[in-house]
Amino acid sequence: MWKYYALLSAFFAAITAILAKVGVKGINGNVATAIRTFVVLLLAWGIVFCSGQMKEVREINKTNMLFLFLSGLATGLSWIFYFKALETGDVSKVAPIDKLSVVFVMIMSFVFLHEPIGIKSITGGLLIIVGAIVLLIKIK
Repeated sequence: MWKYYALLSAFFAAITAILAKVGVKGINGNVATAIRTFVVLLLAWGIVFCSGQMKEVREINKTNMLFLFLSGLATGLSWIFYFKALETGDVSKVAPIDKLSVVFVMIMSFVFLHEPIGIKSITGGLLIIVGAIVLLIKIK
């Protein structure tokens, strides 16, 4: 089932990039990030409330809270820099470079979480790196 969720995540991330590029036109990226974050906040808490999961909030321990807080900070910084990139860059170039996050996740999951890494993952990561380099190289 996780594969379907991952594909849906990728699909909605693609839609997000297009909508964000149009939405950031003529406004500051920080304002755009604040509006987007507010909508995500409403959606997430709406899902928790409507699904009857509010009682689970009281069961969150300090470790969960710390790492979710840090994850939230990282997400916020990611979105701020993403919108700053979209303000001046083409979404067709910004989004693929942003996907270097996949490579960073692979490395960090191997180093910090001791997850296994196979030849398929390494090959995929290298292809992402090559793609980003191609986009970053200025050809005259």
